[in-house]
Amino acid sequence: MDVLVATDLTPPSNTGSLDGLVVLDLTRILAGPTCTQLLGDLGAEVIKIERPVKGDDTRAWGPPFLQDEHGNDMQESAYYLCANRNKSSVAVDIATKEGVQIIKNLAKNADILVENFKVGDLEKRGLSYQDLKQVNPKLVYCSITGFGQTGPYAKRAGYDFLAQGMGGIMALTGFPEEEGGQPTKIGVGVTDVMCGMYAATAILAAIHSRQSTGNGQHIDISLLDSQVAWLINQGTSYLTSGDVPGRIGNSHPTIVPYQTFNASDKPFIIAVGNDGQFERLCQIAGAPELASDARFKHNFDRVRNRKELIPLLKELTPQMTSEEWISKLEDVGVPCGPVNTMDEVFENPQIQHRGMKLEMEYPSAKEGHVNLISNPIKLSGTPVQYRKAPPKLGADTLETLLQHTKLNPEEIENLAKQGILDLGGD
Repeated sequence: MDVLVATDLTPPSNTGSLDGLVVLDLTRILAGPTCTQLLGDLGAEVIKIERPVKGDDTRAWGPPFLQDEHGNDMQESAYYLCANRNKSSVAVDIATKEGVQIIKNLAKNADILVENFKVGDLEKRGLSYQDLKQVNPKLVYCSITGFGQTGPYAKRAGYDFLAQGMGGIMALTGFPEEEGGQPTKIGVGVTDVMCGMYAATAILAAIHSRQSTGNGQHIDISLLDSQVAWLINQGTSYLTSGDVPGRIGNSHPTIVPYQTFNASDKPFIIAVGNDGQFERLCQIAGAPELASDARFKHNFDRVRNRKELIPLLKELTPQMTSEEWISKLEDVGVPCGPVNTMDEVFENPQIQHRGMKLEMEYPSAKEGHVNLISNPIKLSGTPVQYRKAPPKLGADTLETLLQHTKLNPEEIENLAKQGILDLGGD
């Protein structure tokens, strides 16, 4: 399998798009870490603040865990590994006044702070935007929460699953009841991921604004708002028509045929986008008469008459294997494809060519490296960087505090003895 190896392809230092920016990362789980990993991939220095001893919650969210040379589970779960590369881990107890002061000292020299505490938690500690604005007026401070800083739900804890349910995507996902379906969450924490991406976009907009104003600002972004935003065409269809859309399985609400069909061996996808493609599909299927049938001639006809058309197509697709269908349809320019399992995804030649599997050095791991998913962004002048594998808890506490604060080694060691800092180590 072709693998992107970080040590071979990481560009020289100081070439990242966000080189020179310092991010103070007070997030955990997925939305916040996704945001800060993206900023780190683009060249920013990311200082990940974690609790001593326990660290980010997701370090324990396994199995699977990374394994050491003896085959024993390490403290890094696959979940943690997915969103924490290109970061330094600094373990500080911010429940103490000394820990709060360390965060304030780090914030003095930071460009960006990202946090996902419940509304009011950091204000109680003296680490709100208003507090840190006094320390650093240029600070871009991004708060990620379940429901936002305002409104009747503001103080509630929020998770991806809750946002998927409340935000409408589960009502659109899954097969209808008459086909045995029920509201279904998406198989990954996509609301978290999209919220993190919206947050990264907002942060970069605020950094650009700072260039002309000289001032930072507060960004308020929530899982629920993000989920509603990416209802996209389905949400807008409801706002336009007043009709509440339901679950239609793998079908498309306004394009037909655009769904999975069963071949003789397994399901595959047909994604007809226009009338010409539909005509060619019918030719390959040995049913050219369907393309001239007044019920199916144009897409709007096929949408209105999908209940008549789809059963006819489902009778035809088992006549060939999925591979045969895909080969024949690709030859005539009809969009189609397989429904890949996870192993098939990373064995796919296009995905391999694009380097979407990343190998980063990790000396304490069994294989000496860790396998990750690459960043999909391809920049010609300032390519994505893979500088650091996801860090061990507290691995960078000493070095980072020496670089970014006025603490000396003796003071840092004393704070570690009190449990305020964690200096790492297995």
